[in-house]
Formats: sequence, C-alpha cells, structure tokens
Amino acid sequence: MMHKNGAALAIAAAHTAAIVALGYVLLGLAPMALFALGFVVGLALWLVTEDDATFFDIRAPYFLTLGLFVLHKIEEWEFDFFPALSRLTGVPMPQEGSPFALLLYALAAAWLLVPCLMPRRDAFAYYLAWTFFASMGIIELAHFGFPLFDDRPYGYFPGMATVVALAPAAWWGLYRMKRLGSANA
Repeated sequence: MMHKNGAALAIAAAHTAAIVALGYVLLGLAPMALFALGFVVGLALWLVTEDDATFFDIRAPYFLTLGLFVLHKIEEWEFDFFPALSRLTGVPMPQEGSPFALLLYALAAAWLLVPCLMPRRDAFAYYLAWTFFASMGIIELAHFGFPLFDDRPYGYFPGMATVVALAPAAWWGLYRMKRLGSANA
C-alpha cells in the first residue's frame, strides 16, 4: 500500500484547481462544471482509495481508453463540437492556440505520464489515472445529454458516437484500479 504524501496532495489539488479555473475562463460555468467534474471526482476517488493497483493492472484499459479518446477528439473536431456547445451555452468558442487553451491542453495531457510514473509508484500518477478514467467514463456521457438542451429534436451531438465505446473502456479502468488494487493490498 502506498501512502499519499503532502507534495502529491498539493500538486493534485493545484492541478485540479487549475483545470477548474481554466475551464471556467475558456468555457463558462456550465461547461466548466461538466469538464472539471472528471478531475474533481478523480481527485476524490484518489483521496479515498488506496493506491495499490499497478500499471500492469490497468495497462489494457488505459491504452484502450487513450486510443478511443483520440478517436473521440477527432470526432469532436470533425463534427464541430465546440461550435455546437457554444450554440447551446451562448459562450463563445475558446480561441485555438490561446495561452489559456494551450495551458488547459497541457494540464490534460498530463494523463500521458501515467505509464511512466505509475510503475515508479508515484502518487501523482495514481491521481492522474483516476482523473483520466473518471473523465472518460463519467463526464463524456454528457454528450448524450447535450441534445436535450438543443431546440432541435433529439439526435446526434458531436462526439456522441465514440462515447459508446469510450465510456465502457474507462469504466473497465476504474474497476481495475479499485478491484485489482484491493487484490494487491
């Protein structure tokens, strides 16, 4: 069993706070609340769960979820997710390449550190794994709710198609983080 140290707790809290703040600046209150919820839930799961899973335990769901996330981002890009979200919320689309947008992407890209840091039993890596799986498995389901707020009949919303596979892959990761982590204790 690995214990979380003060430095890891401070970095994880600062990372989550930065995601929440940048999400608010770039997306407005409602989209930020959805986007940031994965990080907040991931942080909470990390805080209440022992870090006993190994990267070996989660490598298959991690890489599957990561691959599906890339496909999901391509779908969102190709079918204009941000303009559709902007239409729903009335908040202008974030400026591509703005310093805040680049910083937000960099903070989210920290998920790519999981395979490097988790084998070292780095506590921050476990936070990143929890936030990755929580974000992909819980928050991405919002794609199915977005059409309810549109003035059109319920139908496709950009990103919806890939969530059908993305969310269950992330649930598998959450399950393995908890179940196999407990088995390794």
